[in-house]
Amino acid sequence: MTTVQLILLDHVVALLGVASWIASGVTAALRRSRLALGLFGGAVLVTLARVATVAALSTRGWWFAQEKVLLGLPMLGVAGLAAVLLAGPRLLAARRTPGEALPASGLVALFTAGFAALAGLAVTFLAGYPLTWSTALVAVAAVYAGALLAGRVAATPAAAGAEASPAPALSRRRFLGVAGGVVAVGAGGTGVGLLFRAPASVVTGGGPAAAGGGATVSVTDLRGPGTPAAGGTTVRHTLTAGTGTVTLPSGREIDAWAFDKRLPGPAITAAEGDLIEVTLRNHGIDDGVTLHWHGYDVPCGEDGAPGATQSAVTARGEFVYRFRADQVGTYWYHTHQTSHIGVRRGLYGTLVVRPRDAGRAEELDLTLPVHTFDGTVVIGDQEARTVHTARPGASVRLRLVNTDSVPHRFALAGAAFRVAAVDGRDLNQPGEVREVELRLPAGGRYDLVLSMPDTPVALLLDGDRDGGVLLTPTGDAAGPALPDTAGWPELDLLRYGEPAAVPFDVDRADRHFTIVLDRGLAMVDGRPAFAQTVDGRGYPSVPDQLVAEGDVVRYTVVNRSLETHPWHLHGHSVLIVSRDGTRFTGSPVWVDTFDVRPGEIWEVAFRAGNPGVWMNHCHNLPHQEQGMMLRLVYDGVSTPFSHAGHAG
Repeated sequence: MTTVQLILLDHVVALLGVASWIASGVTAALRRSRLALGLFGGAVLVTLARVATVAALSTRGWWFAQEKVLLGLPMLGVAGLAAVLLAGPRLLAARRTPGEALPASGLVALFTAGFAALAGLAVTFLAGYPLTWSTALVAVAAVYAGALLAGRVAATPAAAGAEASPAPALSRRRFLGVAGGVVAVGAGGTGVGLLFRAPASVVTGGGPAAAGGGATVSVTDLRGPGTPAAGGTTVRHTLTAGTGTVTLPSGREIDAWAFDKRLPGPAITAAEGDLIEVTLRNHGIDDGVTLHWHGYDVPCGEDGAPGATQSAVTARGEFVYRFRADQVGTYWYHTHQTSHIGVRRGLYGTLVVRPRDAGRAEELDLTLPVHTFDGTVVIGDQEARTVHTARPGASVRLRLVNTDSVPHRFALAGAAFRVAAVDGRDLNQPGEVREVELRLPAGGRYDLVLSMPDTPVALLLDGDRDGGVLLTPTGDAAGPALPDTAGWPELDLLRYGEPAAVPFDVDRADRHFTIVLDRGLAMVDGRPAFAQTVDGRGYPSVPDQLVAEGDVVRYTVVNRSLETHPWHLHGHSVLIVSRDGTRFTGSPVWVDTFDVRPGEIWEVAFRAGNPGVWMNHCHNLPHQEQGMMLRLVYDGVSTPFSHAGHAG
């Protein structure tokens, strides 16, 4: 059973526990003794099953079970034991005398067990990991308050089926009720107060704290060079961001935000060693705009992250980005200001850097960005299938770019191929494969290379046999009958290609950070929200992660949620170390975006060699907007730009 299946099973068992405990209390209050006894027995069995599911989850990682082991099960265990002792014998006796009322203490015990089960489930869904004193106090106070309320209701003559209690006993119960209420309010109030404690501003991952007294470099000083490398040229572009109607070749009109009124924006291409200089102008994006070079390790001042490396370019403003094309491969650019809206509506384009050695060039080289506009998937600027001609034996490169916030599935029918590069970085000795599915994370890129056969080849997207890309040696647009690719296995890149040396020891990291991704109540930009959280917090309340130049940094990224989170670190590529404890056995895989699916645990590592203040976030851009973001900060580097207010 997978971890996510265990998580779902545990949720189901927890819900059954809540329902069975409360139902046993309700039926007991209604004097349905036999039904109450049956539900009571079911509640006990479900509680024991919950212990088993939590124990199984804890073997997958402490992150999946912490709040259950330390709070949820102890609360339920105490309340359930009280119910067994106080209500169990009376329910057994009442079975022989139908209609007999259960004493108030037994009713309260049954309902309190239900409240404890409900509180534990609420903690998992609303707070999750890590368990804090504030969460524990609020949960215990809520259960205690529920027990007091149940006791008050159960003690009424109507509920107890008896005459009113004598005045001294009634006064004593009132006193105990008031005292209990004070305790519950005090504990709950303390827990709520602890929620407003300021979190630590920085975590060090086991490395040294920031060195004091040294000179501080601003991100505004970390800019790109002004000249190309020897033999290179300067590639200049001016991109103007604006709003308006863009007409696709099919004739479809899209109300878009776009660069130069094009979807996608102008393709930027360069040769290795060229200087890329792009002037960004804003002619109509009210929220502002930036350019982030996704996956390209530019100097920090060129990264285009508002609130970290620059301020957003406001209406009629401009900003000049300048960096050297030292990384060969397939990349893309997009706005990082209000990106969950801007990118979706069209503020994106491709960046391709080719080797200066023309001998490596393919005869047919297609860059294929995939984007979804209002439910319609577009490849490049085409809604329908596109047809390209390639002679038999020609070398073909297909550069797949996922500009959406969710993964896409690709399948290449009709030819064997190699995945030559992932996220712009070449794989080591990738072998030929066929009839496999490729799952491309949000923001990710795959370069597929093939030798064109003398029969057509089709690239299918998400199983759609009417769209995609058709390669044909004859120019015939009809194409072949396409296979159903739904049953094709997914290519596991961790076992693909041949092993090779990596530039550092992944098991001897200078700093090790754990990032736990979940959903819960948190403050996002100073406002409470049901957020996408990192370690139980939402941006900008998530502490910065401190590194020093030269550190080997290792990340453990844990997904407790039921959603996929494509994780993206700016300014660095990371080496995949393992997934769910299984290490890579094929080519080293360097990525800038990797999909952490529900219940998965990824280990990645990199050497800190690009000083700056870098965003580190989920590239499902609505998740980023909802709080799933933090910053990686180099010791000795500062930023004058405030990250108050969510500008991602």
